[in-house]
Amino acid sequence: MIIFDRLWATLEKRGISTYWLREKCGIDRKTIRRLKENDNVETKTLSKLCGALNCRLEDIAEYIPD
Repeated sequence: MIIFDRLWATLEKRGISTYWLREKCGIDRKTIRRLKENDNVETKTLSKLCGALNCRLEDIAEYIPD
């Protein structure tokens, strides 16, 4: 299972809101909801997040074995 707890920690650490993700990164509300629920998201979305936050994938996502 992929979880996105690191994304929320990174955003909090940098003082970035979900509003910023929507407005500046073009990530819609449904996708933010999916991220919060650790649901499936497209790799394109992960790439957008890493580019906007200038971070690596492991800074926003983590694999946890089932």
